[in-house]
Amino acid sequence: MNKKVFWVIVILCLAVIGGLVYWNLSQHNELTELVEQMQIEKEELQEEYEDLAIQFDGYQSMDIRNDSLQDLLSREQQRVQDLLEELRQTKASNARKIAELKKELATVRSVMKDYVRQIDSLNATNQRLTAENKQYRAENKQVKEQNSQLASLNTQLTETVTRASMLEITSCTITTLNKNDHKTKMTGHIRKLQFDFVVAKNITCPPGMKEVYARIMDPEGTLLGESEEHLFPFESGEIPYSLMQPIEYTGEAYEGTCYFTLPEGYKIGKGFFTIDFFIDGNLVGSFPFQMKK
Repeated sequence: MNKKVFWVIVILCLAVIGGLVYWNLSQHNELTELVEQMQIEKEELQEEYEDLAIQFDGYQSMDIRNDSLQDLLSREQQRVQDLLEELRQTKASNARKIAELKKELATVRSVMKDYVRQIDSLNATNQRLTAENKQYRAENKQVKEQNSQLASLNTQLTETVTRASMLEITSCTITTLNKNDHKTKMTGHIRKLQFDFVVAKNITCPPGMKEVYARIMDPEGTLLGESEEHLFPFESGEIPYSLMQPIEYTGEAYEGTCYFTLPEGYKIGKGFFTIDFFIDGNLVGSFPFQMKK
């Protein structure tokens, strides 16, 4: 082999080696940048989980006055803590796991929106009742000041309109039925909702026939079964209802059942629903329930 060919081969070998070294360094730099980017993404996701945990702490400190909703909040709060701990223990290079935790975060946020809506609804109801009680007390005081002879009648009227005489539905169990009235948990097969409720004992409430009105709200805040013909008196006007069930109330605890048939073509979806019960123009019970699959 002459020297000229030899040096050509040497130069080619050096060029190949140099190219490989350059490619290797380039790949290493890209990998380093990718790991740094994933670490930043993990830290941002961790901050979002921590912010969500703080929000749950804030709602837990509120006086919600609804045991079912309080339990749901507690479970979701624990779920956020578990996911946060799982994220902390996940390596930044585990892209698949971080993607799963990001998806879980979106799910929890969606559920929390339903909770916030229910909490706002309960707060609005409590504020309304508080305002009504203040109004009743003011009117009661004025009547007493105008004529002391009406004191005994005024006391009787006050006792009639206070919450002590209002009925209360203390529990409600929801059963989902298919078109054959058989139990089903598959949302695609649900055609009817069965509600088994209990009206608490209340000897201060006048006995007799009562009309139990129910309003069923879906996760989007839409009233199921809304119709111009289905209205009942509430406060100073009329509002629509989903179903009405007459009962004969004697003052003792009453166990009742009512049914709601889904509108033709309506497909019930996943998420949190709410049923609100009204008797004698008063909100007497509010219960959230969840459709899972």
